[in-house]
Amino acid sequence: MKEKNVREKTKKEKAKEKTGTDFIIGVFLSALVLVMALSSFFYTPYGYNDMDSAARFSPPRGEYLLGTDNFGRDVFSRIMEGSKYTLLVALLTVAGSALAGSSIGLLSGYAGGAADEIIMRLMDTLSSFPGILLALLMVSLLGSGEGPLVAALLVLFIPSFVRIMRSGVLQYKERDFVKTAELWGCPPARLLFVHILPNLLSSLLSAVVLGLGNAILAEATMSYLGLGIQPPLPSWGRMLAEYQAFLFNAPWCALAPGIMIMLTVLAFHYLGEGIRRRYVRGQP
Repeated sequence: MKEKNVREKTKKEKAKEKTGTDFIIGVFLSALVLVMALSSFFYTPYGYNDMDSAARFSPPRGEYLLGTDNFGRDVFSRIMEGSKYTLLVALLTVAGSALAGSSIGLLSGYAGGAADEIIMRLMDTLSSFPGILLALLMVSLLGSGEGPLVAALLVLFIPSFVRIMRSGVLQYKERDFVKTAELWGCPPARLLFVHILPNLLSSLLSAVVLGLGNAILAEATMSYLGLGIQPPLPSWGRMLAEYQAFLFNAPWCALAPGIMIMLTVLAFHYLGEGIRRRYVRGQP
């Protein structure tokens, strides 16, 4: 019995350590990316579109931290500038989808019955389409650029937030404190947004942070295909597409945006997982 308790205690301690490690790694990496994006509003070593034909394909060195591309443009300055647009698209996408999806999920879970069934079948239908295919279709109809890209990704991300919030409402709407509020004549809007929603904020926060990583990856994919952020504005996905032709003679050009995409997605993944394990797993 004692050995079993010791093993369980060891497992809990290891899980706690892993949660703390994930959270710290996520905070550190995401802070680096955010600092880079914010800094680009005020300073970049060079203009992101400044060309120097004499410095074409210069390798990384003191003057050019990440080298230059085929036009002699500073890759580090373009990475900094691209972080701003990539994060902006991701933030707008996740903010819009979280707001719309949470509202629909709250109403669906609380209403129940036919309304809930119709909403969830619509979400299932939307989710049944391959994500990239649906985004490609919407961008093709709306046109390329930042606005259509945000709209396409926003619709793509709504079902996940609907399911998270609906599940939370179903957990809490039969609780004693909610039933007591109903008996006292509390209106449905107050029940949802004052009594139930605060208990779901940790789950929502975790989903938002994880969604940021997914949105950044989706934006990079669309830009790589030429349907996202358009030149002359830099985008990590667009840079990756443009520089892949020089992968063997100037690998730093393609590696820089590729590594930034990977690190940023990992940053929000670790941060979201850390939040989920620390604040969500213990919830009933």
